Amino acid sequence: MHNALTDFIRQHPKLFILTGAGCSTDSGIPDYRDHHGQWKRQPPVQHKDFMTSLYARQRFWARSLIGWPLMARARPNTIHQSLQTLEDLGHSQLLVTQNVDRLHQQAGHQNVIDLHGRSDQVRCMDCGALHDRNQIHQQMALQNPHFSQLSASAAPDGDADLEGVDFHEFRVTDCDQCGGLLKPDVVFFGDNVPKQRVYDAVDNLEQADALLVVGSSLMVYSGYRFCKQAVRMNKPITALTRGKTRADDLLTLKLDAAISDVLTPAVDQLQQ
Repeated sequence: MHNALTDFIRQHPKLFILTGAGCSTDSGIPDYRDHHGQWKRQPPVQHKDFMTSLYARQRFWARSLIGWPLMARARPNTIHQSLQTLEDLGHSQLLVTQNVDRLHQQAGHQNVIDLHGRSDQVRCMDCGALHDRNQIHQQMALQNPHFSQLSASAAPDGDADLEGVDFHEFRVTDCDQCGGLLKPDVVFFGDNVPKQRVYDAVDNLEQADALLVVGSSLMVYSGYRFCKQAVRMNKPITALTRGKTRADDLLTLKLDAAISDVLTPAVDQLQQ
């Protein structure tokens, strides 16, 4: 199967690469969906709920006390390293990731658009000030020692499956510059990706030879849109991911396999 990927890259040497949660599961970060594209757990917090409900924010940040350290400790795996090697070889026109974990950058990838933002930053929704996520985490841990001692299984993107707890007593940290509402600098479900990020990505897709999707079911429109754009531009699409994708009927090549089992030997072949 890796031979097919190697051939695809040789035939289309300038790739627009789109990555999803499947790239980071080997780093210990859970993904959202199963191989059929269905939710594995309750959908994450919605943007409108977070912005309008104090209790939704209390629940989010309380769960984050347990889930965020897993994200903070995560390190790049062989998938991130192989994709970085593709960039070194000149095959990555641009990498657009739906992940917010910054593992592509940690692996040394240079030309990356964080489509859904970055979880290591917290933004004030009133004055726009950026805060370090680890510092905000420490402040809330000190203010909520009882919640810090709870345990739960990890969920995607710094969340945790903490249920059956009354979150009303949780103390949420506000912006130390203006007292405003703090939110991770990521695009929550129900919110829109900033338009300039999309424009920049589409400009790069136009210059690429093909689209390579790695580790995404494409069930979220923000990623799926690039497959639709690629079809309009007559660019071939390969998807290397487990299970069903929303774009199965648009694909030129579908590689349903463990990503590292295909990507690593394919990149090795390109270096020979």
